[in-house]
Amino acid sequence: MMRSLFAGVSGLRNHQTRMDVIGNNIANVNTIGFKASRAQFQDVLSQTLQGAASAQGDRGGTNPMQVGLGMGLASIDTIFTDGSFQPTGKQTDLSIQGQGFFVLSDGLNQVYTRAGNFDFDNVGNYLMPGTGYKVMGWMADASGNISTTGSITTIQIPVGATMNTKAST
Repeated sequence: MMRSLFAGVSGLRNHQTRMDVIGNNIANVNTIGFKASRAQFQDVLSQTLQGAASAQGDRGGTNPMQVGLGMGLASIDTIFTDGSFQPTGKQTDLSIQGQGFFVLSDGLNQVYTRAGNFDFDNVGNYLMPGTGYKVMGWMADASGNISTTGSITTIQIPVGATMNTKAST
């Protein structure tokens, strides 16, 4: 009797978790950079009532008889497929196609996001306005070359800076 109650209770508890994941997906569907999740489940334990038997004479083999004793949450996976790209009307917004994240920093910690709603502050730091985290990357040198072998720094374009003119060839 306890086996059947435990199996039913664990099923209800994990179904609630699945509904929580679905509710989170629905609540965040219009959040910038949001990626949906899905719940994955697994058997917690099963009891073997009768073992498997090999074929004998004219009779084929049989599979074991097992009774499940409940289920558990295996994982909550994030689905990182590309969403549809939509114009925002803001030239400082970016999007990511395929794998990858934007790297942001508050000066002490680095965090990662797929949301690309960025802007510049009054001194030219490229940042996420809601948090103030600065966008990290590789800056170009004076001749416009970008080296991806060095460490990343905050992206900054000084306010009022101009580029030197160069004659076309």
